[in-house]
Amino acid sequence: MNSIQVIAELDSLLAKRVVTSPSSGAIADIMAQTEAGGVITFSGGFPNPEIFPATVVAKLTSQLLTEDPGTAMQYSPTKGLTSVREVIAQWLSGRGEIPASTDELMITSGGMDAIGLLAKSYLDPGDVVIVEAPTYLGAIMAFESYEANVRGVPIYDDGIDVDAVADLLASGVRPKLLYTIPDSQNPTGCSMSGEKRHALVELCRRYGVLIVEDVAYRELDFSESRAPSLRSLAPDSVVQIGTFSKIFFPGVRLGWASGPVAVLDAMVGAKQVADQCAGSLGQRLVEEYIRAGQMDLWLPEARRFYASRAQTMMNALELTMPDGAQWTRPTGGFFTWLTMPEGVDTTALSARAVAAGISYVPGQFFYPNGERNHEIRLSFSCVEPSDIDKGIGRLAALFTKL
Repeated sequence: MNSIQVIAELDSLLAKRVVTSPSSGAIADIMAQTEAGGVITFSGGFPNPEIFPATVVAKLTSQLLTEDPGTAMQYSPTKGLTSVREVIAQWLSGRGEIPASTDELMITSGGMDAIGLLAKSYLDPGDVVIVEAPTYLGAIMAFESYEANVRGVPIYDDGIDVDAVADLLASGVRPKLLYTIPDSQNPTGCSMSGEKRHALVELCRRYGVLIVEDVAYRELDFSESRAPSLRSLAPDSVVQIGTFSKIFFPGVRLGWASGPVAVLDAMVGAKQVADQCAGSLGQRLVEEYIRAGQMDLWLPEARRFYASRAQTMMNALELTMPDGAQWTRPTGGFFTWLTMPEGVDTTALSARAVAAGISYVPGQFFYPNGERNHEIRLSFSCVEPSDIDKGIGRLAALFTKL
């Protein structure tokens, strides 16, 4: 038997629930192209290593391995170390969030882990999940991997179209989950208005829909005048998921979920048969980092840093983009969303863009059905200011030649 036959036979053994997403392969190809020399990369949604707290983390790591190796190097309870949950709960409460109790908080292996645990706990094949369109492509792929029927509703500068959600619910659609990124959304960079937040939680409470609030970028709001979180408005019907990847560093692979005890119990059960627990060393690092006040010292610096990069990108787009192009003005986070006139196929143009020395993620991958292909997500978080100017100029030149 040759290797091709073996591979074919292995493929035939795959579970029916496994989704071979065309977007995942296309994105992998695009990301691989960015390794070519001379390519300015607007693709990745990565925090910038320039502001990683490496010196502080090195000191804390040495301290933990010297003073508390029995905890830092051991397995942790599935829900997370009690002392870590206590510190994070206090930190969240101090920022106007819920919980005030560790009973409503668990530690996860990043934000994607929390999304996957919710999907595993709540979704049967065919169950409906409502998402913003566009939204975080990782969430779409996670929900689809459990054979959910992912339904997109439009998002605008002031957040999700609540009326569209209401129309779906009134028509008889009964989603298990509604997933939203209300603060500095990925991929648009926009934030939901306070009015829409109140309307959305009341609507979902009325129909018994569990809201999944992803706050990955909430602490990176440029203005610091944030609207209340959905979780604080409706603690009985919202589970909030967060990550330390954007506000600490991604190598720690740590996040949290805050929600009703029944929801967390289900997620803990799912985690026990996944990776059992998040890493103890990372948990203890986050705990000591927050205890020492380092998180609250670092966040204002991070906000200023990313706000500066965002403004550089806004200026470059304003100066160079051809007529007909539109883009969002991010309230925080890492991204802006560029919309070209219909008929401009940004997926087909991606290879030409790499040849011109730039990379981006085509917009169609941020929709459940990939229905729009004249948009682009541009990340400014890891691009030098001079490269932002140069790269946006190259992108504008590419569009101008069409």
